[in-house]
Amino acid sequence: MKSLTTLKTALFAAAALGVMASAPVYAASHSVGACLITKTDTNPFFVKMKEGAEAKAAELGVSLKSYAGKVDGDHETQVAAIETCIADGAKGILLTASDTSSIVSAVQQARDAGLLVIALDTPLEPIDSADATFATDNFLAGELIGKWAAATLGDEAANAKIAMLDLAVSQPSVGVLRDQGFLTGFGIDVKDPGKWGDEDDPRIVGNDVTAGNEEGGRRAMENLLAKDPMINVVYTINEPAAAGAYEALKAIGRENDVLIVSVDGGCPGVANVKDGVIGATSQQYPLLMASKGIEAIAAWAKDGTKPVPTEGKDFFDTGVALVTDKPAEGVESISVAEGMDKCWG
Repeated sequence: MKSLTTLKTALFAAAALGVMASAPVYAASHSVGACLITKTDTNPFFVKMKEGAEAKAAELGVSLKSYAGKVDGDHETQVAAIETCIADGAKGILLTASDTSSIVSAVQQARDAGLLVIALDTPLEPIDSADATFATDNFLAGELIGKWAAATLGDEAANAKIAMLDLAVSQPSVGVLRDQGFLTGFGIDVKDPGKWGDEDDPRIVGNDVTAGNEEGGRRAMENLLAKDPMINVVYTINEPAAAGAYEALKAIGRENDVLIVSVDGGCPGVANVKDGVIGATSQQYPLLMASKGIEAIAAWAKDGTKPVPTEGKDFFDTGVALVTDKPAEGVESISVAEGMDKCWG
């Protein structure tokens, strides 16, 4: 068994996290402790994930502590949080990893200490580095918006000029799955499905990274417009990035003649579909991911039961639905009204 971080080191790590760690839902005297570690605590997706975890923890009598990176990509803070959870004697960790491969050694340390580690939304690399993964089928989420965009363009899909607004340079990741799913759905050969940017289809103007936020989306869109101002299709990793891309297009008077697609399904994003900012988005369900994760940790603490993946997949699929008010033939979707009923944030 690998040596564990000392309590002193872990407490220092906890202090370093500062406000990044929230107060536990229940007092530490409860026998089952759990940790939720997200990429940030500002993205509505992770806010809703935390709400779902807290509600289920309260229902089941689980003591929950929540941690988050300072920004998307803050790997070091996530490692420090894992060390703290081990020292605290938690029974399990729910994790959305910023760096899916570099986090593996810290995750293994937790598993060696007897904690159940469940990846939420973002599979680790390799996926079996965690005990289980509860996630959207992110490749399918991308594929749905790719199929919708191609069907919406019709014959003009052959002449598309596509901007790819990704998450970060770290690969593979949830961002890669969505990117490669979109291109596959659009009918483009993705070469190596484990990475983005190696495609040679001339319709792809280029890739840029957004850090999953509005400012990053605006900056990335500006960069790609400088490369080709006639871009007419924009794939975005998430809806905040899509909002930023729209603002960059609006600044040059092209907000009405470019098709923007995205993934997430938060209430602001679905509202942007209603308002025509986004043509279609793939909705995922973070509250369900987190609540199921807490249930799994409680079951593990009770009798050692581990969650079982969805049949035919190597993860527990929490579902996805395409949201648009402009349905395309052959692409299953739900309306904006239905999306608003199921949205978060």
